Amino acid sequence: MAISAQEVAKLRKMTGAGMMDCKKALEESNGDYEEAIAIIRKKGQLVASKRADRETTEGCVIAKVSADGSKGVLVVLSCETDFVAKGADFVKFTQAIAEVALQNNASDLNTVKTLKVEGLNIAEGIDGKVAVIGEKITLSYFGKLEAQEVTAYIHPGNKLACLVGFNKNIADKQTGKDIAMQVAAMNPVAVDKDSVPEEVVKNELDIALEQTRNDPKNTGKSAELLEKIAKGRLEKFYREQTLLNQEFIKDSKLTVRDYLKNADKDLAVTNFLRFSLAQ
Repeated sequence: MAISAQEVAKLRKMTGAGMMDCKKALEESNGDYEEAIAIIRKKGQLVASKRADRETTEGCVIAKVSADGSKGVLVVLSCETDFVAKGADFVKFTQAIAEVALQNNASDLNTVKTLKVEGLNIAEGIDGKVAVIGEKITLSYFGKLEAQEVTAYIHPGNKLACLVGFNKNIADKQTGKDIAMQVAAMNPVAVDKDSVPEEVVKNELDIALEQTRNDPKNTGKSAELLEKIAKGRLEKFYREQTLLNQEFIKDSKLTVRDYLKNADKDLAVTNFLRFSLAQ
């Protein structure tokens, strides 16, 4: 049957597929839009299966916060090349995923994939993008954070983003942004010493002990003294790797804890999420 340009344009708007792909799908389906969409999806799935072994080291990282500031989501849509990752449509699609995940209070990655963007569930939408772009695309990460107030930060280029939760509403929003930028820049492992996972502490202490024993300056020192020196190294780890004990990036004379106390003595960070595609 003859397929009009208007019909092709309509299907293209619905799926984002190329003009010729839409025309062929409509011809194959005898003008049935639902069947044409399924044909395009299948083509996308076929392309995806052929590229299953490809690495998706590029992508778009988006953090978004609800209107009331109490919830935030962090979404990563991965692809093969930086060229695709920077495309306006790719970034817009990632933003739409974050928005619908936030609106539906999604709990995990699999749930997000079932939500709908532009009439298609996200898994179907990704298949459509694969068909058009010809690259492997995956929704590779979803994170969620809830707090009295959540602040989001996306580093220019959409390769790095984070969410930070606070125990109360922040009077000066710049304070929240500063802490989020600190998390983005310094990549802490935990909020404070007591929130570092036990296995991380044990591993760092083991490393510190090994380094201490192998240091020629410590030859002949007692086991008790070596352990004390190793614990000193562990404290250095806490200063460098836990958020509140790090030097504040805007003023190295202050720790992040000092900065927060100066801003609001009752303000505290409850948690954070961070994701980076940077090598």
